[in-house]
Amino acid sequence: MGRKRFDEMSCAIAQTLNQVGDWWTLLIVRDAMKGARRFSDFHDSTGIAKNILTDRLNKLVQNGIMMREEVGVRGQRQEYVLTERGEALFPILMAMQQWGDKWIYGESELPLELFDVRTGEQLAPISVANESGEEVTHRDVAGRDPRSGSVRVAG
Repeated sequence: MGRKRFDEMSCAIAQTLNQVGDWWTLLIVRDAMKGARRFSDFHDSTGIAKNILTDRLNKLVQNGIMMREEVGVRGQRQEYVLTERGEALFPILMAMQQWGDKWIYGESELPLELFDVRTGEQLAPISVANESGEEVTHRDVAGRDPRSGSVRVAG
């Protein structure tokens, strides 16, 4: 039995999960952000079965998150590169990293400390803010239908 798809659900979170919510997919994107480009890079880093890796890479290309670049003699070797759409997943990955650091590992057991290579500074916690810069929580957010103006729960 396959995983449920959310094609009919009018929700940005559900539609995002359709594109990057399969197991392994965000780890492949993570590795691409770290510089992985070749099939073997992703395979060596994750240990994912080759048939599943092939499937996930194909879906990432189909969804415009990665693109294939031919290298060497035409058609003999390809590399996978994040598109602008794929690069835009960076804040999501950082939010997941920070959540895991706090709620799974805790400060005393962090497996990795992230920092800005330009300044050496640690990354600030990811937060959500309104246009004025004031932090908001899920309790402060509602959605407005851009067509009708009706207000509903965000999502």
